[in-house]
Amino acid sequence: MSEKTPRGLGKGLAALLGEEAAKIDEFRKPVGYVNKEIAGSQPRREPTADVLRIPVDMVEANPFQPRMAFDQEALEELAASIRTLGLIQPITVRKVGENRYQIISGERRFKACRMAGMTMIPAYVREADDQGMLEMALVENIQRENLDPIETALCYQRLIDECRLTQDAMADRVGKKRSSVTNTIRLLKLPVKVQHDLKVGILSVGHAKVLLSVDDPKVQEELCDITIKDDLSVRALENLVRKYLRQAKPSVKKEQELPEEYSRMLSCLGRYFSNDISLRRSPGGKGSLTIRFDSDDEISRFLQAIENQEN
Repeated sequence: MSEKTPRGLGKGLAALLGEEAAKIDEFRKPVGYVNKEIAGSQPRREPTADVLRIPVDMVEANPFQPRMAFDQEALEELAASIRTLGLIQPITVRKVGENRYQIISGERRFKACRMAGMTMIPAYVREADDQGMLEMALVENIQRENLDPIETALCYQRLIDECRLTQDAMADRVGKKRSSVTNTIRLLKLPVKVQHDLKVGILSVGHAKVLLSVDDPKVQEELCDITIKDDLSVRALENLVRKYLRQAKPSVKKEQELPEEYSRMLSCLGRYFSNDISLRRSPGGKGSLTIRFDSDDEISRFLQAIENQEN
């Protein structure tokens, strides 16, 4: 991407986009798994590490699903996202009969896909009694050259979740540095919209790593849009993120240094009162002094000391 100088952030990142945001969404076509085998179309055993497109009518809920209630509004939002971007993370199922599959994980995604009107759903087929084969198949998948970054991250996550591998053990299996594995998995923390752009190749991994330095998902999406719209290089995006973080960082007031006589007064009062003594002073010399005491005895000792000095 060619480097361009980012404009000022102004009142918000979204203000930089205006009507251009709609043009960016034209690039965001739903992801698909069009070249994968459709489960049920052939009697042979399905590959456990590949993504298969399964008819939703062949999929049933897990009867042991601990989660009984799903937020309807959140489901509708997810369904709207799936209509626009597709299902980024496939569900995981197991085969329970001829042309029948049961959800292991992803029931919320499954419900949202049905709500979105999908007739086929991308899924991993898991054989619960064959963990070793699954591990080998996933490692083989990772070693392919044609996986996109999100597919690779999902394979790593499955090795952790389903094969119970640590990141160190996984790094040994796939021949990568542990830091590389960790950074790849972190891509799954990005908003779905950003993951989509990374998956379809309109955003690079370098840009995605820069976006991970921002905590707010909405800002991550807006920065992603700006990167695509202005064709920013990674370096230009880094500069824009640094500028945003400087503006977002709350200003810390430097504690005012008290004149020496105030410090002496606080030290003197501290001899008679066991609690904290608070003092506020403006640059012009005005202020307030608050003394907290535990008993009448503290007041008596303090009063006696003043009276003794007057005599």
